[in-house]
Amino acid sequence: MPPLPSITGLIRRRLLVNYRVDPGVVAPLLPEGFRPKLHDGHSIAGICLIRLEDIRPKILPAWAGITSENVAYRIAVLWDEEDGTTREGVYIPRRDTSSLANHLAGGRVFPGEHHLADFIVCDDGGMIEIKSRARDGGMTLSLSATETEDFPVSSCFRSLEESSAFFENGSVGYSSTKDCCRLDAIRLETHDWKVRPLAVSTVKSSYFDDPALFPAGSAVFDHALIMRDIPHEWHGMEGRRIAVPA
Repeated sequence: MPPLPSITGLIRRRLLVNYRVDPGVVAPLLPEGFRPKLHDGHSIAGICLIRLEDIRPKILPAWAGITSENVAYRIAVLWDEEDGTTREGVYIPRRDTSSLANHLAGGRVFPGEHHLADFIVCDDGGMIEIKSRARDGGMTLSLSATETEDFPVSSCFRSLEESSAFFENGSVGYSSTKDCCRLDAIRLETHDWKVRPLAVSTVKSSYFDDPALFPAGSAVFDHALIMRDIPHEWHGMEGRRIAVPA
C-alpha cells in the first residue's frame, strides 16, 4: 500500500465504551506479537463509536470532505519492537462504517478495512441512542447513554484523569484484514484531547455478548467516555506481517 497522505477532519462525536476483561480470555484473540495491556489486573477492551466530518486529505478544503458514522472494536495491547522497545496501542478485530467511500477505500487507499453498516442515531441534549447493523450480518450494536459530570465509582479506573491517560496513549491501531497474515496500521493525532464521562444505561454488542469469544462473566462493562468537536489527523503507518494462524 502506498504511503497514506495526512487525512484531516473533525471528530464531531466519539464514544469510548469500555469493558474490563479476563486477560486469559483476551490473549488467544490477539495476533502473534501482541499481549493485553492491563489495568488493575484487567485487560481493557471496548467499542469506539465515532462520527467523523469533513474527512479529506489535508491538502483539500473542508467542503471536499465526507461525513460518516463508524464503529470499531478495540483491545488495548502492548508489543515489542525489534530494538526491544515496548509500544502500546489497540488491536482492532473489526471496523464498520456508514460510508460507502470508507468501505471501498479502506484497505486499499488507506489502512483499515471497513464493513458497510446501517446506523440509526439520536444525539440530542446530551442524550445519545445509537443502533447499528452490518450489512454482512457480522455486527449488531445498540446503546443508550447520557452525558454526565460523574465518573462511576464502580470502574476499575480511580478517576477520569486516570482513564483519559490510559486511552490517550493508545493512539496507534492495528486492524485485521481479509489477508490472515497482514494487519493494517494507522495513528490518530488529536489536537485537543479532552474526554468527559458518559453514563450508559444499556449496551448490547454482538461482539462482547458472544459467549464463544467471551464466556459469561469474562467481559464486564466498566465505564464510557465521550469526546466532541475535536480536530484531528490520521497518519498511515507500516503494517505488520503475522504468522499464518494454526
